[in-house]
Amino acid sequence: MNTRKLFLLVSAVFIIGGCGYTTRSAISSRFKTIYITPFLNRVDITQETDVASKYKIYRPYLETDITKAVIDKFLWDGNLRPTKAQAADVTLKGELVEFRKDPLRYTDDEDVEEYRINLIVNLSLWDNRENKLVWEEPRFTGDTTYFPISTNPQYKSEAAAITTAITDLAQRIVERTVEEW
Repeated sequence: MNTRKLFLLVSAVFIIGGCGYTTRSAISSRFKTIYITPFLNRVDITQETDVASKYKIYRPYLETDITKAVIDKFLWDGNLRPTKAQAADVTLKGELVEFRKDPLRYTDDEDVEEYRINLIVNLSLWDNRENKLVWEEPRFTGDTTYFPISTNPQYKSEAAAITTAITDLAQRIVERTVEEW
């Protein structure tokens, strides 16, 4: 019976102690507000990428949609409150550098069965009080896959897939900003 009591006591200590996971932000507690600059479009559609895809793809206003999604994700997350530039503790700067749509799978008829969309941005976070770079992430990516054939049970339109990729990118940007793993 003593072994059982000892086991229960040790188990209780570990359960009460937990594993240390928290939903609080790992970013410095002195940062409460963030300004998200409008993302810039730096997609160079004149540069050739490879033989299979001669020209880079671009969607109009994609950088605007990314900016809105990032602001919305920060509002939803709640760790850093989006605000005006003058009142912000930190500033997030971003630029869209690439929009990729790559085929992943083909049907027997050699039609594209599945695509992957990648949104690639350059990011930097600046401490406004000290005018110092907090972190920088070149070629930070959000992505999704989709099936463009309407007879496929997992069918998704390209527009819906782009929205999903934007949401994924925004979520990853917020996680990169407030969490440190």
